[in-house]
Amino acid sequence: MTNLLSRRSVLRGAFQGAVVSLGLPFLDCFLDSNGTALASNGGPLPPIFGTWFQHLGLEPGMWQPTTVGPNYQNNSQLKVLEPFRARTNIYSGMKYFLDGRPSESHVTGAQIAATGGIPNGTISGPSIDSVISGVIGKNTRFRSLEVSLSGSKATVSQRSGTAPNPSESSPTALYARIFGSGFTDPNAVEFTPDPINLARQSALSAVTDQRQAVMRALGSADRARLDEYFSALREIEQQIALNLEKPAPLEACTVPGTAGETVSGTVLEDVSANSKLFAGLLAHAIACDQSRVFNVMVGSLGLRKSGSSYTWHTATHEEPIDEALGYQKEVFEFTRYTNQVFADFLTTLATAREGAGTLLDRMLILWQTEHSYARIHGLDDLPILTVGNAGGRIKTGIHVRASGEPAARVGLTVQQAFGVPVQAWGELSNMTNKTITEVI
Repeated sequence: MTNLLSRRSVLRGAFQGAVVSLGLPFLDCFLDSNGTALASNGGPLPPIFGTWFQHLGLEPGMWQPTTVGPNYQNNSQLKVLEPFRARTNIYSGMKYFLDGRPSESHVTGAQIAATGGIPNGTISGPSIDSVISGVIGKNTRFRSLEVSLSGSKATVSQRSGTAPNPSESSPTALYARIFGSGFTDPNAVEFTPDPINLARQSALSAVTDQRQAVMRALGSADRARLDEYFSALREIEQQIALNLEKPAPLEACTVPGTAGETVSGTVLEDVSANSKLFAGLLAHAIACDQSRVFNVMVGSLGLRKSGSSYTWHTATHEEPIDEALGYQKEVFEFTRYTNQVFADFLTTLATAREGAGTLLDRMLILWQTEHSYARIHGLDDLPILTVGNAGGRIKTGIHVRASGEPAARVGLTVQQAFGVPVQAWGELSNMTNKTITEVI
């Protein structure tokens, strides 16, 4: 069995001229007897870094815990993250500094969050995820994977100010990107396998013979693990294929349905559905060591309820504060909804079994936003979260308050946790050489 499989094993099959690749998760035969380290060298499973960027901040006074340190209690706006409280650090009081430069609303804060400073035109360094991927993702198939939940290809991930990392807004496109590799057409500049055919055919069907041979060579525990893994992947494929089908005609419907791929847009329900599909696909890619870095862009500015043109962004500026509640009710509901989407995303990662634990056990996800109080485009007392301990590199379950300190302190701490050889990070007043010692 050791001659047949290694942790780098990839199943390959041909379909319509394209080569379909299917990676394998870390099976028991790749791990030590405790299921926590690699059997080949005794080293730990590689750490995973992810970012979740969500515009429009959180409601002041409704997310900050009342106590500092461990064993904090979640405030109302973060109650949906209660299942992950022991894994979550909350950082409050920090700010983005403008250094006398004008603030481009909803852009400047995102730039500082991602790169530690405000770019001079297009002159800008790499985003934090690109820096970390240069250390932990050099030998993976994808240096990083970027997805957008807003129907656009927006991203804050970049190699430089002129080289953004390509983002996928469609789970179908991400599916094709992960599985449709390895084909070179001598007569075409580029080739992209048809995601519709891939989803209907199934990547699993394209590698049937290899898959069956691998299953026969494994022990009972690994066979059960792979069967569970393949079943979960097929469920994702079936959901994608279903969304590609033209709906059956309904006599009472005055507007005929149209064929298309998964709906990628700004309606909250579509955002939630696509997030779950993205979570499943990213979990597959991570479990198979295809990538160790991922980025999710929520792009909250245009999000709206079904049947309404009233966006979250508009609500932050136009909705009056409810006198009885003391806050903007619609804005609170928009935020609660997207925080639930984040919680569902985490649940997918926390239930993806791997050895003695789950995928989330070796991750750290950095949650950031561009404003504190979106109503006034505030840059003070920013909400920042990290979820996960990066495979034991970070302490969790702590509320850290650092009033008036640059938000880059969190970014510096995270980079050092992943082994980036950096002693300071950021530019001008956003620069810091102080890590968050409470969580190291």
